[in-house]
Amino acid sequence: MVVVTPLAADKVTKLLAEKNLANYGLRVFVAGGGCSGFQYGMAFENSTEEGDFVFESNGVRVYLDASSAMYLEGASVDYVDSLMGGGFRIENPNAVSTCSCGQSFNAEEGGHAHAGGGGGCGCGSH
Repeated sequence: MVVVTPLAADKVTKLLAEKNLANYGLRVFVAGGGCSGFQYGMAFENSTEEGDFVFESNGVRVYLDASSAMYLEGASVDYVDSLMGGGFRIENPNAVSTCSCGQSFNAEEGGHAHAGGGGGCGCGSH
């Protein structure tokens, strides 16, 4: 499953409190698109969809749909703070290539690199 690091969990908890979203968690998903074939997504969530995996990681309830789970097995969500600003980052051991922005990736599926169709991720690095 996906691990939420302590730093990311702290940030999620603070954001949920700021937005008065009691009983919400973090949905992590993969969607087709981006310059490398797939892109990561995250949203606050308080309900499950059919086939969802729901679990806790460092005190944060995580929602993960079955099709995203196959691309995110062993991934981690972290929060990185830098002089240029902060943001959530997904470290994914299943990504065979990524865009320099970290939001788009290509995964190996059944021994063959697979991309769900290209499209700009909007990072401007290519």
